Amino acid sequence: MHASQQNGPLAGFTVGVTAARRADELGALLQRRGATVLHAPALRIVPLADDSELLSATKELIDHAPDVVVATTAIGFRGWVEAADGWGFGDALLRCLRGVELLARGPKVKGAIRAAGLTEEWSPSSESMAEVLDRLLGEGVAGRRVALQLHGEPLPGFVESLRAGGADVVVVPVYRWMPPEDLGPVDRLLDATVARGVDALTFTSAPAAASLLARAEERGMSFELFAALQHDVLPACVGPVTALPLQARGVDTVQPERFRLGPLVQILCQELPSRARTLPIAGHRIEIRGHAVLVDDELRPVPPAGMSLLRALSRRPGWVVGRAELLRALPGAGRDEHAVETAMARLRTALGAPKLVQTVVKRGYRLALDPAAGSKYAD
Repeated sequence: MHASQQNGPLAGFTVGVTAARRADELGALLQRRGATVLHAPALRIVPLADDSELLSATKELIDHAPDVVVATTAIGFRGWVEAADGWGFGDALLRCLRGVELLARGPKVKGAIRAAGLTEEWSPSSESMAEVLDRLLGEGVAGRRVALQLHGEPLPGFVESLRAGGADVVVVPVYRWMPPEDLGPVDRLLDATVARGVDALTFTSAPAAASLLARAEERGMSFELFAALQHDVLPACVGPVTALPLQARGVDTVQPERFRLGPLVQILCQELPSRARTLPIAGHRIEIRGHAVLVDDELRPVPPAGMSLLRALSRRPGWVVGRAELLRALPGAGRDEHAVETAMARLRTALGAPKLVQTVVKRGYRLALDPAAGSKYAD
């Protein structure tokens, strides 16, 4: 049986999740495919029931009804109706929404609209705001008043496109993103990223990406973070809008063609295994993953020190690597070369095949590359 069927395509890889909303769903999708998940919400969502911005937007719409209302999230739509109720404007808001073209971004929002006793006119099959925008622009928005219930972050491009088409846009901000109250998980995720303890970071909103970058800057570790994201840790974004804060700093990201969680996980399932180093060693097929090694398709977890040694050896497979160089590769090992021997013994035990790494007396260690493969890896 091939490894991807037996272990899941992400077995042996660690993926960081920065999402606040739908983090459990994304984490479950990743774990189902074998990944170890490190979750650190880079944001928290603060409801604005007591907020003057939401109150004034609601009053403005009741007094001067829009032609179209776009509802983007179930939690946001419900929050808006509840807040209006609390201010004594609940019935007036529902009356206003009954008389307009109501567009729902997806099935959950549709459910919230119907629970409020309203009916949506249309909902895109893709749950994509791009499809909502295409429909509005296709109908023509010149001189039309469009109310947009924001889902926490502004939607770059959406409001601008409507205004450019001649629409009068009223934004309804129902809740706002703030940095998390407890920065511990975010700091641990940043430390793990810089130490190459994660293989990928996932981003599902632009504010989460911006928040993580801001925290790295506060801690004086932006340079190290960008170095990790440009070389060893794969940044994966749900779509181009989410990627903007990273691209603005010159960090390339991968994105699925469809801007959803399922396709985001699929792209990791393709990208991460393809980045793993596969070598023919001592008659075995070895695939070096993030925190584990596949030995003939059997997943063998390896401690961090062992992974560091294995990576150092695999850069020049078949060549002898000296103890001093291996010591430098060990995280926080200090100056004692004995640490290399200890880590090497644990590595051999973890791999379960002691002949993979050979000791070369007085010189160091080498991976026992199969002779036929020697020329291919000799450069």
